[in-house]
Amino acid sequence: MTGELAGGKLVLDHPAEAVARLTLDNPERRNALDHDVLDALAEVLPELGEGIDVRCVLIAGAGGTFSAGYDIVDIPEDSFERDAEALVAHPHHAAMELISTHPNPVVAAIGGACVGGGLELAARCDIRIAAASATLGMPPAKLGLIYSHTGLARFIDVIGVARTKELFLVGREISAQRAAEIGLVNDVVSDEAIESASVELAAEIAANAPLAARGNKRAIETLASFPRLTPAQEQELIELRRSCFSSEDLREGMRAFAEKRKPRWQGR
Repeated sequence: MTGELAGGKLVLDHPAEAVARLTLDNPERRNALDHDVLDALAEVLPELGEGIDVRCVLIAGAGGTFSAGYDIVDIPEDSFERDAEALVAHPHHAAMELISTHPNPVVAAIGGACVGGGLELAARCDIRIAAASATLGMPPAKLGLIYSHTGLARFIDVIGVARTKELFLVGREISAQRAAEIGLVNDVVSDEAIESASVELAAEIAANAPLAARGNKRAIETLASFPRLTPAQEQELIELRRSCFSSEDLREGMRAFAEKRKPRWQGR
């Protein structure tokens, strides 16, 4: 199976034996994640986990950018609370969880900007390889957004509590080299080599015993998932995050981002 998905904003091809590559391809929006892309990911990922014809999934971005995150800047003011929460809730969660729980190893090839929800998408992958000029960042603190607890948990799994706090509380974009130092990416290659190196890595993984790859991934993910939150704790975190969507600060953060100015926070 190959072709364009989400109206061409997601492209599926097979660059090597038993490797399926999903390329985010909406350069005009810097490969932002929207309903179409997230729904397409949620639909196609299970199909790439059936049988042994595909033994590794590679996720990349076209046009020199991995992904600038969720496409929420243009949401109308009169429907902001409803539409913003809807975008980063159900379809986001479904697509991200399908990457984490995918039976096959998933590799992210990060070139250019990898920000916000785009960075979580990369963090959900099993292995991340970045181009030397790539920049990675989490801007919720600069936008007034409380991030999902499921997304935060993934970053804690990948880089630990201290580095997750640094990433989310400072909100500064970091270089690929810095990302490698803190364990956010596994390897850094030259800009010219990112495509070939990522395909070679995915092909090497795909050449391994499929039952071993699937079994080891599942065991590692299971071990990293405990202890679990109680239902009450999880609901508390869901409500905490939901509260930001009705805040003036989130609207101001998004306006300031779109207008490329410093936000004027009100704390409400």
